[in-house]
Amino acid sequence: MTDRFGGGSRLSVYLAFGLVGLVVLIGFLRVATQHWRDGSTLLGCALLLAAGLRATLSTKQAGLLAIRSRVVDIVLYGVLGLLIVAVALTIKGGPLDM
Repeated sequence: MTDRFGGGSRLSVYLAFGLVGLVVLIGFLRVATQHWRDGSTLLGCALLLAAGLRATLSTKQAGLLAIRSRVVDIVLYGVLGLLIVAVALTIKGGPLDM
């Protein structure tokens, strides 16, 4: 099935966004079940996944992940993802507290 713009399947445009959305959903479920550190780490990893997908896929394949220019998307997704993971892993008083 081709879309009206001459590309591949219309579904392929949503695959990258759907994959990131699935990781976000799992992260929110972990937070909702009182596992905030795991959930927050998953949310950060979802942003890192978005950065990786945005870096490797074409703008058309990235679909809804392509918001700004490629470089800006990669930098913002990556930096925010790293910050969320770093905060989630370094806050004292959680299940991973050492």
